[in-house]
Amino acid sequence: MTADLHPRDFVGYGATPPDPRWPGGARLALNLVVNVEEGSEPSVPDGDGASETGLTEGGGGLEGRDLAAESMFEYGARAGVWRLLRTFAGRGLPATMFACALALERNPELAAAIRAGGYDVCCHGYRWERVQPLGEARERELVAMAVDSLARTTGTAPVGWYCRYAPSLFTRRILAEHGGFLYDSDSYADDLPYYVAAAGKPHLVVPYSLTNNDVKFARGGMSTGRQFAEFLIDAFDVLYREGAHQPKMMSVGLHARIVGHPARVAGLERFLDHVEGYKDVWVTRRVDIARHWLATHPAG
Repeated sequence: MTADLHPRDFVGYGATPPDPRWPGGARLALNLVVNVEEGSEPSVPDGDGASETGLTEGGGGLEGRDLAAESMFEYGARAGVWRLLRTFAGRGLPATMFACALALERNPELAAAIRAGGYDVCCHGYRWERVQPLGEARERELVAMAVDSLARTTGTAPVGWYCRYAPSLFTRRILAEHGGFLYDSDSYADDLPYYVAAAGKPHLVVPYSLTNNDVKFARGGMSTGRQFAEFLIDAFDVLYREGAHQPKMMSVGLHARIVGHPARVAGLERFLDHVEGYKDVWVTRRVDIARHWLATHPAG
């Protein structure tokens, strides 16, 4: 039963991936993603048993309410996200918001800035919570709640979906049956979009990355902005070189409560300075990648 609900594919495109035919003949499509989670995380004031400490500077290990962890999330919403938006705006760069609906309900100024900046929103759930324990009925209810909420706060219903870390066995079918979604990003399996079946229909997956991602700061993989820049630049350079014959896409995952701090955003700036030296790179929103793929490589 499990294999039927979520089959695994170890072959993919193999040695001959398709030419994505990115606009302008670009050798690489680059998508910058800001995960907007602050205010939607598990917390005692919201009725949860303990404060969320994921992807923070914490480690206090408190049972119950952790005011330090709460304030670290608040930093992302109060200060970090605005630093990131200034960074993008100063360079005229587009970006995608992986936004939890409750986070934008609680930060209408940010929702307005997302609208004004032309950023696309990929729904990151109603709250920042794992969906696997929820059960199909509750997950379906929360998908509908999240879509309705984001339509109110951003003025547009989301056309993409991304769970916290991983989908359940039911997520894609729920999205397909709900309707209105062009894609999900609940995969880390490829450097190009691809199709799967969901509710008996082709469904587009635009893979994401936990590799090119600032989570490495929180998990001890790096400690300085320069390390972050070097890592992203190395990934970019390899993909750009490969793009002479096999163009790919690159996702960069960001969190305002992590890379939104000054010493870390300096690393992001160094990476973006490097990218600006290349003209045949398509820096774009995730929704534009999805629409391009659907139009250029329609499901067979």
